[in-house]
Amino acid sequence: MTDRSRPDLDDATVAALGKLSESLETVEQARGLLYGFHQLTGKADLLLQDAVAGLRDAGHTELADDLDRDLVGRNVLADRWTFQVVEDYDANYWSTYRAFDQRARDELAGGDRHVFEARMKQGERTSGHPRHEAGPVLDD
Repeated sequence: MTDRSRPDLDDATVAALGKLSESLETVEQARGLLYGFHQLTGKADLLLQDAVAGLRDAGHTELADDLDRDLVGRNVLADRWTFQVVEDYDANYWSTYRAFDQRARDELAGGDRHVFEARMKQGERTSGHPRHEAGPVLDD
């Protein structure tokens, strides 16, 4: 099958599925930023440890001790390091979001993804023109 535009579905359903897909894609972007936050915060902590060692080596032991005690390894949120924030996001938000997206596609579109976009492609491509093919043949 090359056409996933699902002419059997009404426009309102396709539009709603498109918005749900778009919202999930936005959540995926947010998740990527959250992982970036996690990695950058971890890198900052490792760099801070290097700075503390440098300050200590330079004889600034009081400042180094204060930084080491109060900032190295500090929770970024109440009782949490960034890996715990990421894990909580994945377990309690992202995975639930993905499950509802899958449910909606399964119940309403036979599991097909990007039906809204497939309809856009059908409407915007020039039939029979090179590089405007409907798409590769997909296994059913």
